[in-house]
Amino acid sequence: MSSRSSLAPVLLAIGALTIAMASYQCGAAIAKHLFSQVGAQGATAFRLGLGALMMLAVRRPWRTARRSANWRALWGYGLSMGAMNMVFYMALRTIPLGIAVALEFTGPLAIALFASRQLLDFAWIALAVIGLFLLLPLHGHAHALDPIGVLYALAAGVGWALYILFGQKAGVAFGGDAVALGIAIGALLAVPVGFVHAGTAMFSLALLPLGLGVAVLSSALPYTLEMIALTRLHARTFSVLLSLEPAIAAVAGMVFLGEQLGTLQWLAIAAIVAASAGAAFGARQPIAEPLAN
Repeated sequence: MSSRSSLAPVLLAIGALTIAMASYQCGAAIAKHLFSQVGAQGATAFRLGLGALMMLAVRRPWRTARRSANWRALWGYGLSMGAMNMVFYMALRTIPLGIAVALEFTGPLAIALFASRQLLDFAWIALAVIGLFLLLPLHGHAHALDPIGVLYALAAGVGWALYILFGQKAGVAFGGDAVALGIAIGALLAVPVGFVHAGTAMFSLALLPLGLGVAVLSSALPYTLEMIALTRLHARTFSVLLSLEPAIAAVAGMVFLGEQLGTLQWLAIAAIVAASAGAAFGARQPIAEPLAN
């Protein structure tokens, strides 16, 4: 009986994290449908702007005074979140969702590898390089990728790495309020850029349901579910499970967007997933705060 009761929180956490990852990618698929109306910039503004309103209403972080808190880390966390989301959505304009997430995942993968010093890590590095080589537009096969989209996705990976590094410090300083405050800061970057690009289309009532869907599925719901997982799973387990996200994204792109990948591209995604899982499992200090791509 005791073993079942101890296993239940772990299963709950695994289920919550799986739903969170699927929610992210469903939100990204909906966001892609907004591109023709408001562009990637406008979709980012919907995600972070409406997401910030939801999270601030729930958390109400202004109730706690923090005069001596690490505000520099919080601003770095929020701005990296805003930039990361924007360049990621800009990558989705020309490359499939699963491939964009796989390329973006090079950010947390690099951090996990830097945190580990075992001989086996070189195998994970080699596997990740093979995966990247298969994805990068270095060869003229039928499924060659748009170079600009690839650069945007890799830039999102840099943003994700900065997001993790700043997010760990912001989480220590602000606790559970860090996410709400970070999204609000990210919205300060994304909303003006989205408005400049899309203009009055941002206020279209016809687009509001899609915008709310993106905000809920890509921000409010997964952040809440990931917090449930983080409080019940070991950081290493969390990171290894998170490595499945590129594969989940590829399936979401195929189901919701009709994005078909070639055999080499599936192999590349599998290589990056395996390298990420192996690096996270072998890291001495596994990453436990990679909330939100």
